[in-house]
Amino acid sequence: MSRSLRVAFAGTPEFAAGHLNALLGSRHEVVLVLTQPDRPSGRGRQLTPSPVKSLALEHDLPLHQPERLKSEAERAPLIEANIDLLVVVAYGLILPRAVLDIPKLGAVNVHASLLPRWRGAAPIQRAIEARDERSGVTLMAMDEGLDTGDMLLVRETPLDEHTTAAALHDRLAELGCELLVEGLDRLADGNLVATPQPSEGVTYAAKISKAEAELDFSLPAEVLAARVRAFNPVPVAWTRLGEERLRIWEAVAEPRTATDSATAPGTLLAGPTDAMRIACGHGVLRVRIAQLPGGKPMPIEQLMHNRRHLHGAGMRLGSTS
Repeated sequence: MSRSLRVAFAGTPEFAAGHLNALLGSRHEVVLVLTQPDRPSGRGRQLTPSPVKSLALEHDLPLHQPERLKSEAERAPLIEANIDLLVVVAYGLILPRAVLDIPKLGAVNVHASLLPRWRGAAPIQRAIEARDERSGVTLMAMDEGLDTGDMLLVRETPLDEHTTAAALHDRLAELGCELLVEGLDRLADGNLVATPQPSEGVTYAAKISKAEAELDFSLPAEVLAARVRAFNPVPVAWTRLGEERLRIWEAVAEPRTATDSATAPGTLLAGPTDAMRIACGHGVLRVRIAQLPGGKPMPIEQLMHNRRHLHGAGMRLGSTS
């Protein structure tokens, strides 16, 4: 008969909630859920539970929401749960050795990258921004380092010039759920082998700042198109269009034509009246979906039809205007 593990789950955002839901459908028993304390959210700044907390409440699972896990009192629920394994998915807290030593079989983490590439906070966005040809998820045995533990299982998925962070997030969430359940089944059955991460190819995925989302048109169009995809849906790439902020949700890179070649970066280029083509340091950024303040994201043809006074060939966008 297949063995069932007693599991505590630690996670916070929607990505983590999907993995908790997958565990609830597996043969393993979730006996405790850890998640970040409720945080202010929305215009009213009301305290809002995390997606993981909401799911745990739906299933009447025991909850623990410590600010940290440094004291014995904060760790007590984990000790009392008598767990075989701690599963960590986008929890948001660094776990000290004293926590990792509590479960009989240690702790595992689902990380949204092909380790050792993109250790850290924003692996999905950084993989797209760097124009990687592939991404994936890694089930890792946790140690005290930043995503440095031994690898247990890996799943890959290809990336292309159309992949946004939103699309990759959903794809990796699906792969991660499959990977997690398979990993726990094999761990329970004693046939899961750990492999140390390679010492070469290590990169770090720094947290995305809002300042990064303002496009600098002196950069090549290919770089900017990748940033547009990487920052969709958060924080969303943007530029200045006159006195307004234009958020760019979808754009592609194109080569410059002979007539475009001498135009300064940030300049709107001549072309079809329903197209927005912006000169870059190298190449042209063609905007496909954009949003003006107070409006919704819409195809650029529709936006330009509604706001013709805001644009025209030769107009400058961005901080250079």
